[in-house]
This record gives sequence, C-alpha cells and structure tokens, in this order.
Amino acid sequence: MQTITAYLCLLAAIIFEVCGTLLLPASQNFTNVKATISLVLLYSVSFYFLSIVVNFIPIAIMYATWSGLGIFTLALVSYFAFNQSLNFLSLIGLALIVVGVVLVNTNTTLPK
Repeated sequence: MQTITAYLCLLAAIIFEVCGTLLLPASQNFTNVKATISLVLLYSVSFYFLSIVVNFIPIAIMYATWSGLGIFTLALVSYFAFNQSLNFLSLIGLALIVVGVVLVNTNTTLPK
C-alpha cells in the first residue's frame, strides 16, 4: 500500500470518528438505540481503517494525526452546524493542533 493510500484510509478513519462523536448527544447516554447503534458502527469503521493504517504509518504518527485532526474537524463542524462558539484562545489552540499534526507528519522516522 502506498503512503497516499494509507493517508486516505487515515482520512476515512477521521471522518467516521467525527461522525460517531457527533452522535454522542443524540445517543442520550446510550438510551437512544438507533443513535447508539449508529455511533458504535461509525466508531467500528473508524477503528477498522486505523487497523489498516497502523501497518504503514508509525502508530505515534497515526494516532497524533487521527486525534488531532479529529478534534480540529469536530470543533469546526460544531461551530458551523451547531452554532457552538469558539473564542480567540480556542482558535489559537486549534491552529496549534494543525501545526503539530503537520510537524509530526513531516518526518515519520522515529528514533529508537
């Protein structure tokens, strides 16, 4: 598998994880069966893609990218779709997450 394909699988994992996380409020503490089943399925698909990616990208890089871009994407979707506010410090923090993800992905060779 080429690196580009691995990163496409990682992008898919991020998208499915964000969609699953967006269903957390709808699950009503897991009492709403349809939302809960959808949430579990979305998380399962996300982890399936992660299980593919971990064979091609170091786990530290993969997890930093998955979690960082997941947080960033969730914050943006929450802002635009649910009118949740982001203050100036939140925006700086989100920008730093993106910078961190870019830095982590510029060199995937980790010392032992």
